Amino acid sequence: MNHPFPEPLPAAGRAAGALLLAALAASGAGAATPQELLAGYAAEARAAPSPARGQQFFGATHGREWSCASCHGVPPTADGKHASTGKRIAALAPAFGAGRFTDPARVEKWFRRNCNDVAGRECSAGEKADVLSWLLTLKP
Repeated sequence: MNHPFPEPLPAAGRAAGALLLAALAASGAGAATPQELLAGYAAEARAAPSPARGQQFFGATHGREWSCASCHGVPPTADGKHASTGKRIAALAPAFGAGRFTDPARVEKWFRRNCNDVAGRECSAGEKADVLSWLLTLKP
C-alpha cells in the first residue's frame, strides 16, 4: 500500500500537523476525512504511518487488561461491544462505519479515553497515525 508519507517528515512537519488538526477541530463544521486526520497525525509524529504497527498496537494489551480489540473486535469491521458495560459500539473501520474519523474533536475525545483504558496514557500522534492507517486498509 502506498502511504502519503513515504519518508520521515522534516521537523516543520510536527508543527504543520498540529496546526492542521487544530484548524480542523476549530472549524466548527467538524467535517474532515479520515485521510486528513491521518495526514495531521503523521505530520505531527514526523514519521510515515505504518499499518503493520497500527494492527499490532490495536491487538496488544500494553500491560493493561484490555486491548483496542477487546471492545472493537478483530477485525474492527463489524459492531463491537464494550468489554465492561456490554454497550454496542459501531464498526470502527471507516469503510464500515459511516462518519467514523470525520469529526476531529470526537476523534481526539475517543482516542484520549480509549488510549487511557488500553495503555494507561494518551496515545502519541505516531500511534494514532499507525492505527488509523491500518483501519484505512480494511475494505468491504
